[in-house]
Amino acid sequence: MATLFNKITIKAPVENIFQALSQMEGFENLDPNVKKSISLSTIASGLNASRKVEMMDGKNWFKEKVTNLIPNESITYELTDCSFPVKSLRYTYTLTKSGSETLVDQNMSYDMKYGILGKMMDSLMIKKQYNKGIRQFFTGLKTFAEN
Repeated sequence: MATLFNKITIKAPVENIFQALSQMEGFENLDPNVKKSISLSTIASGLNASRKVEMMDGKNWFKEKVTNLIPNESITYELTDCSFPVKSLRYTYTLTKSGSETLVDQNMSYDMKYGILGKMMDSLMIKKQYNKGIRQFFTGLKTFAEN
């Protein structure tokens, strides 16, 4: 299992950031790599809320659901299906208030498909692509939350 850690400090209240991270629709307003997010559940946010996310490249997508949350502190998503070469993927955002700013930590763990070939793909390119995508998402989240 591979694990990635990323963090960013955002000049916005923790409540605003949690709200943005927990909504099933509108993810495209936060992530420049996302074309559209569609709620798959009857609830817009909360435990077991789910969505389908279509990527900007027009061919990749993933479905995920909220598996754990503590309001204004943390939220965990788990992929339920995707077009990517991953067998499983889970990520948690942890929010920490620091004066008028919020520290957002993301811990993402995933297993690749295709056995040893998948592990090689991960070390050669997937891990780098995931980190790049997360940094772009964090920049989008920061821009959204600070405006």
